[in-house]
Amino acid sequence: MHTNTFLGRPVEVDDEGFLTRPEQWDADLAAELGRIAGVDEMTAEHWRVVHFARSDFDTTGEAPTLRRMQKAGGFDIKRIFALFPGKPAKKIAYIAGRPKPRACV
Repeated sequence: MHTNTFLGRPVEVDDEGFLTRPEQWDADLAAELGRIAGVDEMTAEHWRVVHFARSDFDTTGEAPTLRRMQKAGGFDIKRIFALFPGKPAKKIAYIAGRPKPRACV
């Protein structure tokens, strides 16, 4: 375990920077994590994806893959890539304060 400081407060993270204590997550931290991940502004559309990822993790115990976001969440994969460029499932989990999806390297 490591501790990083975000917004002037300590946050426990794993070796890759993913939160390890979900109770430390809030919207302000998510916006900061989004900025770090390259999402300059969290729009309502970004938040919808992030909240789905958080809720789905609570239900399944795993961070959702892109396929799961498409099938269970009804999200368009191309749009997810536009909102979270690069490695969207990994970025979404990071911003949502959830562990890295198993399928991500």
